[in-house]
Amino acid sequence: MATTAEYTGCGEWEELVGAALLGTERRQGDPAALLDAAAVQTVRRRAGLRPAEAAPRPQPAPDDPRPEPPEPARRRLAQLLAGRTGAGSAGGRRGAAPDLTELLPQWLAAAGRHGYRAPAALLPALLDAARARTDLRPPALALAGPRGLWLARLNPDWRFALRGGAGGGELRDPEDRAGVEQLWQEGLFAERVGLLGAVRAHEPAAAVRLLSSTWTTERAEDRLMFLDSLRTGLSEQDEPFLEAALGDRSRSVRATAAELLSALPGSALAGRMARRAAACVGPQGVVPPAECDAGMLRDGVVKRPPAGRGERAWWLGQLVEAAPLSCWRERFGGLDPARIVELPIADGESWREELHAAWCRAAVRQRDPEWSRALLGAASAPPATAPGTASLAERAKLLSVLPEGERADWVGQFIRAHGLPEAFQLLGVCEVPWAGALGRAVVDALDAAREAGSYPWSFSGVMGLAERCLDPAEADRLEGLTAAAEYPEDGAAGAGAYWAEAFQRLVATLRLRAAMLAELRPDPPV
Repeated sequence: MATTAEYTGCGEWEELVGAALLGTERRQGDPAALLDAAAVQTVRRRAGLRPAEAAPRPQPAPDDPRPEPPEPARRRLAQLLAGRTGAGSAGGRRGAAPDLTELLPQWLAAAGRHGYRAPAALLPALLDAARARTDLRPPALALAGPRGLWLARLNPDWRFALRGGAGGGELRDPEDRAGVEQLWQEGLFAERVGLLGAVRAHEPAAAVRLLSSTWTTERAEDRLMFLDSLRTGLSEQDEPFLEAALGDRSRSVRATAAELLSALPGSALAGRMARRAAACVGPQGVVPPAECDAGMLRDGVVKRPPAGRGERAWWLGQLVEAAPLSCWRERFGGLDPARIVELPIADGESWREELHAAWCRAAVRQRDPEWSRALLGAASAPPATAPGTASLAERAKLLSVLPEGERADWVGQFIRAHGLPEAFQLLGVCEVPWAGALGRAVVDALDAAREAGSYPWSFSGVMGLAERCLDPAEADRLEGLTAAAEYPEDGAAGAGAYWAEAFQRLVATLRLRAAMLAELRPDPPV
């Protein structure tokens, strides 16, 4: 039977591996001796490694002249990045403790408004958080600044920070024309997307010149992404470039160019679409186009409809949504939008729905508040009777066109008339924090649901949104709702405990948000 010494004497690592593969029984060896010999040989192999050449030292991190947040705010950021949240209750309930991970975006946004930089010690945790959550990347990388980019070059896990399009890459100063040109010619695709966006924000016309310089050599999917960057700062100056893009070999590029041109009411394409749409729609009724001709195809009309849609209705909708809304006042004898959308359609209700849906898309695309108001109608009216659309998703888009105060007032009235569950999508387009009439409407609706003993889980999404969006000043008014109350016999089982717990969490979160924002205020000068 082989001993450790015999195995060690035969010595070579390959022979030990062979013995292990064949089995000690066939070699008449002792398994323990084989393992001992392998351990000895492993130590020898490691001890025999020669040290590698030292890598060059990294350059020092660049300076970031922005101030760090005050000390209490730095501690709060460390807490939020750690994601420490109170343990949930039994049964999968969240408990009464605030969800800290949901407050991190608000902390980052507020810190950005104050012009702070990330504390150096928290940069690794901040980059880890941005890696895990793409929604955090723009504010997190802005806070991390040049030091964050320096650190990201040292860790492959953080390379996303160097890809300009992800919200904070290695972009040139838009004023540095030579640097911009070099990155545009040599950079990675995402870096080029980010660069184009930065140049567009700085000087819209310069972005078009940059894009024109390489347009014919770009891949179709890249042309489409670059073209999408022109939505920011879109103006009549972009029309020649976009008009030329209508002849692009890619259908998607042609469609996007047409969409952008239709958002410019004075463009030649908008005029062509207005003439086509006016030939189909008027006081006498609706006559959809009989065919999709070559001119319509060049102007971005998609010929083949989706499943379940008729061809003529599909073409009609595309013409109407691309026509400037200003053309309809003249077409309908000087009537304003509210009167136009109230008109009956002589050729049937189905054409009315197609026409109004197209007007809704046009109002959103052209950012027209007057048409948006007309198509929304009164907030107190039943959604099914809305002049434009009963779809809450479409109504949310129309609301996004209105000024923030008017938007909040409309949604507040909608909640008082129809309750919170119907308003969930609409609340998402309201300015944060929800204050004034909107905040009161949300709190009153939650209180009414609590008093009615409503099924509690149906409000969990609204409660989560309220924790993040309600004005922290509402905490005092909500304090009285944190105690468990008696409920009707037909109320949902466990509703009392749930509502008490939910309101406790809501109040705690609002108070934490108030403290968080106070901590971020700059220290007074000494």
